Amino acid sequence: MADTCGQVLLGSGLTVLSHPLMYIKVLIQVGHEPLPPTLGRNLFGRQVYQLPGLFAYAKHIIKIDGKAGLFKGLVPRLGASTIGTVVHSKVVQVGLDIPSVLGGQQKALEGSLQHVVNETTKEMIARSCATIVTHPFHVITLRCMVQFIGRETKYSGVFDSIVTVYREEGILGFFAGLIPRLLGDVLSLWICNLLAHLINTYAIDDSMSHTGEIKNCSQAVTGFFASMLTYPFVLVSNLMAVNNCGLAGGLAPYASVYPTWVDCWRHLSREGNMSRGNSLFFRKLPAGKMYAVDQKRFF
Repeated sequence: MADTCGQVLLGSGLTVLSHPLMYIKVLIQVGHEPLPPTLGRNLFGRQVYQLPGLFAYAKHIIKIDGKAGLFKGLVPRLGASTIGTVVHSKVVQVGLDIPSVLGGQQKALEGSLQHVVNETTKEMIARSCATIVTHPFHVITLRCMVQFIGRETKYSGVFDSIVTVYREEGILGFFAGLIPRLLGDVLSLWICNLLAHLINTYAIDDSMSHTGEIKNCSQAVTGFFASMLTYPFVLVSNLMAVNNCGLAGGLAPYASVYPTWVDCWRHLSREGNMSRGNSLFFRKLPAGKMYAVDQKRFF
């Protein structure tokens, strides 16, 4: 219990600190570009036209809504973080015996491929349960953020938002964008763990000094690599969570309306926008796009 409380407190603190970054990333993901391109320098020092980065975007939000404006959607996100941590902890504590479930095999040795598969499966189940339970709060968080585009107040509080979603979309409205989010989480977890296992087994010699630190570093690197590969699932999930929800940021002509998340994926792929919002610094201009000042987006 004490461990769970500590995890909740730590998670809540990190959520508060990272919220402005997520807020700006979500607005960029849906295509909102309130500031025109500016002349700057890339990593190689060459002058190029770039889109405003994290700090310029944050200054723009503060200018309109004040510093508190950077924390729109924080309350439902804190709720999701807290509930998700508790659910994840409870599922892990159940202690699912994967080898016995798969046919009474002997316990796999630590560090073996079977052990990695077993532990990854347990973590996958725990994460998936937490994601499913907290997704309604995630949907409300995203919609609270996207209201910035049209200056709406439709989703003004957690309970009011719950009533609004249920009245307009029913139960399924709380799970908009869930499938690509689950797929992205699962793929990221498996890619990270299996790739880290291969590196630790075949590229790192146990006789080397600081082996533990090197293995931890390889885990972090593979985690970053996996998140980059599965980013399109995150983007599609967030877009579907606000798609056709009655907000300007999720409706035509500002945004396309997608029947399914697969249609969203195909459209983004055709437009070359699968990585939109992935970077908050040194943001390049979209190739072949025109900036519309009145709508504050590219076409």
